[in-house]
Amino acid sequence: MPMSTRIASVLLLLLLSSMFAGVLPHKSKDIIDGPLITSKIKTNRTILVGPSEEFKTVQAAVDAVPMGNSDWIIVHCRSGIYREKVVIPKEKQYIFLRGNGKGRTAIVWDDSSTNNTLSATFTVWADNFVAFGISFKNDALIAVADAPHNQSVATMVAGDKVAFYHCAFYSPHNTLFDYKGRHYYESSYIQGNIDFIFGRGQSIFQSCEIFVLHDKRIKILGSITAQNRPSSDDSSGFVFLKGKVYGVGDAYLGRAKGPHSRVIFAKSYLSRTVTAAGWTNWSYDGSTDNLLYGEYDCRGPGSNTTLRVPWSKQLNEEEASPFITIDFIDGKEWLPVYY
Repeated sequence: MPMSTRIASVLLLLLLSSMFAGVLPHKSKDIIDGPLITSKIKTNRTILVGPSEEFKTVQAAVDAVPMGNSDWIIVHCRSGIYREKVVIPKEKQYIFLRGNGKGRTAIVWDDSSTNNTLSATFTVWADNFVAFGISFKNDALIAVADAPHNQSVATMVAGDKVAFYHCAFYSPHNTLFDYKGRHYYESSYIQGNIDFIFGRGQSIFQSCEIFVLHDKRIKILGSITAQNRPSSDDSSGFVFLKGKVYGVGDAYLGRAKGPHSRVIFAKSYLSRTVTAAGWTNWSYDGSTDNLLYGEYDCRGPGSNTTLRVPWSKQLNEEEASPFITIDFIDGKEWLPVYY
């Protein structure tokens, strides 16, 4: 190749790099995957789950973990669909539930109930829990338009210091019950249409995809989040950082569940799925003075703030800074790996 051609090629690459800088998603040079997490957890104890393994069900493997466990143990689920309800009890900490990828390993059940807890396919009560590469799904049938909807939770997270890496959560209604505790969701996929990320967790959703399904109700648009921070001295809140919101229906970014609800979307792509008002308080008739429903440095057609509700906030860098680092969940103290 002539020298002039080489120089021209280099200049073209530099030009393209400058043009698309800030458009391509920023990720750490180290890709977070199963082997990396395993190396950080530093354990040689593994329980295998699969059709050809000693344990055929995920729950049976969890049951085999000693009560009061204080050392990390891997429960490795081979590829396949595990049709069962799974509960990680409070007394069984330090479980790393590892799948073979969210497109290969799935835990699925079909309960619906007026009680969120009873409907959940997968429930974590224990502190110090990590999952990687698994899909969690509730495939219960949903009601027709304008009929009452029962809850059909895919995953309920009630432990502290819980992380999900490269996982997926599926349900038409109340998909992810982020009940309480400090949580980290990284490069995960969450799908639903009515309050499908809800609770009073203190959680960061890093580089996650949020997919909105069509809401079959006629009068009320669904909401992506329904966060319930009970008081001003409570540390909970949902932070969506460097993610993507899209789908096939319209939805609010969130609805108020209480006087101090707190949700922030930062450096995220918002598609036309996000309705122009952005946020709603249709089921909450109290003061909006102490709500923190904020956006910071978002992009995409859904980020247009012209018609946003007046009590939502467009945050500046100083206002957003306490929420957009891992320090919001004290992650440096307990996460095995993070961006």
